[in-house]
Amino acid sequence: MKNIETTHGNFGNLGTVSLVGTGPGDPELLTIKAAKAIAAATVLLVDDLVSDAIVALASPRARIIHVGKRGGCTSTPQAFIEKLMVMAAREGETVVRLKGGDPFIFGRGGEELEQLRAQGIEVRVINGITAGLAGLSSLGAPLTHREHAHGVIFITGHVRPGAADTDWRAIAAIARDARLTLVIYMGVRGAAHIQDELLTGLPGSTPVAVIQHVSLPTQRHAVTTLGQLHATLERERLGSPSVIVVGNVVRGVAAAWQKAPGRRAA
Repeated sequence: MKNIETTHGNFGNLGTVSLVGTGPGDPELLTIKAAKAIAAATVLLVDDLVSDAIVALASPRARIIHVGKRGGCTSTPQAFIEKLMVMAAREGETVVRLKGGDPFIFGRGGEELEQLRAQGIEVRVINGITAGLAGLSSLGAPLTHREHAHGVIFITGHVRPGAADTDWRAIAAIARDARLTLVIYMGVRGAAHIQDELLTGLPGSTPVAVIQHVSLPTQRHAVTTLGQLHATLERERLGSPSVIVVGNVVRGVAAAWQKAPGRRAA
């Protein structure tokens, strides 16, 4: 692509942009539509959490631009990523924005969609399996169950700088009264605070699963209780990227975890 300050693209021959969810990391969990979009792209903007095996599906003629997006690390500014997509589309490129998980679940896909449409650029969204679903599924447990969980709350543990903190006490009360599973993304750093707030409405014995590097060969997990969440994270040395699942759907996993040879019950 041309230099960002001097580009004057052919606006009459706009390209397209696809926001593609790559799932939790395992390339075999890609949808067929996602794999086809990656292979057809002439420009790919790739997030940090997208595995090399998925990027390898791109054409050898495609231009690959890594635009790091990971909590707690130096990241490419969102406005710059959006400008790159607009610029490439105006040059007639077939642009694919590769995102871990699903573009519309804590992936800023909604923001990018709005910006691109405002520039008159055609956008399509290709969904991916979100880590919160894939993580608990990999342990053999569902997110919903007729006896244990009537719904799911997907929530981030990391709010944007300057924004009001999540009302975890209200979330706990809703989860308790409506029998909901909580799936917390980006919650490891604030786990101690989240634990304390959730304990105002949920029992300390509430089962919790923490899954790190979902679906990858490096996946690790721990099963504990809400009252021991932060201590378990520290003891097991689980960090980001991880998902934290809180609720009675974890009970079956907890029973198996406690029976495993050499495994400490948290």
